[in-house]
Amino acid sequence: MKPIQSKSAFTMTELIFVIVIIGILASVAIPRLAATRDDAEITNTRVLIASIRNAVNMERQKRILRGNFDPIFKLASSATLGNRIFDGFDGNTTERILENPPFSCTTAADQDCWRETVTGTLVNPNNSRYTYNLPTGGSEIFQLNNNRFECVNQNSDNCKLLTQ
Repeated sequence: MKPIQSKSAFTMTELIFVIVIIGILASVAIPRLAATRDDAEITNTRVLIASIRNAVNMERQKRILRGNFDPIFKLASSATLGNRIFDGFDGNTTERILENPPFSCTTAADQDCWRETVTGTLVNPNNSRYTYNLPTGGSEIFQLNNNRFECVNQNSDNCKLLTQ
């Protein structure tokens, strides 16, 4: 008599059940991961804004100590899309704002990037404006105003999201 060999395998019903459960878990987890990425990008931008504000304050104090009371009128050496932004005070890249300045948007429609939208001058220093395109859509305009880097619309939801 031959010994009985047993074969064990998953039934088709068990396999379908496992695939359905994996699909449900993926449909719940993927949107949460996407939201986490957007939150991380917003947090990174908050840190960048705080760093820019700190650098502007330090430069202002240095200028006062040197007897130079001219306002800071620009935070980038070039307004061209795709170039570095926040790379030098008044367009002078030897006066660094950030150690590793980010690149500006390559197009005005890009997300999670900065671009210089209006360039200030020494005659009219309060014209420098920088637009941040949020990763979730929308944008916020920041202005270099009286040596302060602040939102043009202080009460907007995007401004509060990025600065508070």
